[in-house]
Amino acid sequence: MTNYNQMKIARLLPVMLCFFTMGFVDLVGIASNYVKNDLKLSDTQANLFPSLVFFWFLIFSVPTGILMNRIGRKKTVLLSLAVTAISLLLPVFGDNYGMMLCSFSLLGIGNALMQTSLNPLLSAIVSGDRLASSLTFGQFVKAIASFLAPYIAMWGATQSIPTFGLEWRVLFPIYMTVAVAAIFWLGATPIEEEKSDKASGFAACFRLLAKPFILLCFIGIMCHVGIDVGTNTTAPKLLMEKLGMTLDEASWATSLYFIFRTAGCLSGAFILQKASSRFFFALSVGCMLVAMVGLLVSDIHYIIYICIALIGFGNSNVFSIIFSQALLAVPDKKNEVSGLMIMGLFGGTIFPLLMGFASDAVGQAGAVAVMTAGVLYLTGYTWKIRS
Repeated sequence: MTNYNQMKIARLLPVMLCFFTMGFVDLVGIASNYVKNDLKLSDTQANLFPSLVFFWFLIFSVPTGILMNRIGRKKTVLLSLAVTAISLLLPVFGDNYGMMLCSFSLLGIGNALMQTSLNPLLSAIVSGDRLASSLTFGQFVKAIASFLAPYIAMWGATQSIPTFGLEWRVLFPIYMTVAVAAIFWLGATPIEEEKSDKASGFAACFRLLAKPFILLCFIGIMCHVGIDVGTNTTAPKLLMEKLGMTLDEASWATSLYFIFRTAGCLSGAFILQKASSRFFFALSVGCMLVAMVGLLVSDIHYIIYICIALIGFGNSNVFSIIFSQALLAVPDKKNEVSGLMIMGLFGGTIFPLLMGFASDAVGQAGAVAVMTAGVLYLTGYTWKIRS
């Protein structure tokens, strides 16, 4: 192995640990179900938690793109890790409604900073045609943290280990420790960044939405994260409603989703080096469309499991393909494009709220119908992808 490749791997490893910490945001799905159970909340009230997390993407994503122009991408990632670590510390002191709202707010702010800055930081190490597959591998690492979260929460909830009274909340200090480790490792790693983009104002960022393809990518990101957060939150509720499971029994459905999302990210990292982005995107969206139909019409347990797995596999590569398409479409404004695309994660606020209203009105089939609308948009977007 050449010295150049060794140096490249040495820079990639701490960045990949940051992708792992990026996955901490997905704990909100299982956590909201436990908080709902502990505090006896309605679906609409419980879905406020994931909605609140992703609300901050609307507020902080574009300012983060501007901030990166001034302090650099690496320093912005380090700031995001610090905010994430603080958010994970708060639930150690209690799980009352106010404490959890504050924790999830900071988790959303930290993740908005991280997702806006970490993806373009990776592009400073890997570029060109390998960017999409590298972003997908980063999503694979992120998904590992996502599917571990429900298992750790269940592990604590069953009190099979000493949790010092934290029970399912033992998840938070465990992940906080990893976030602190990432701060020190990335901080000690030299990464040469590209020269900052010239444009640094809000108007310059939002002006990019006037480009039709960038606008389509923005809406596509909204749909992707809406389906992601929606499945994360709704999968256990579907099992509880249709199969009469308890929350602890149904919580593994979230892990099932993330296991197949992880497998999809790993396979996608290799497939995207050989296959066209449009072909693989079409295959991914097709899996999700079949799954949504299955969830709407079937009460058979193994079909529900298969559908959850198909959504996980199908949604695993949507973000990286759309994000890389947007970056490559406007290569001279990566910071601004990144800010806009991550602002699209605001879909994680809109979808759960709509799904909460729909499920309170007609059951979990209403929530699935909302996600199906997002899948139909992505079906149309497929034809706009530049192979």
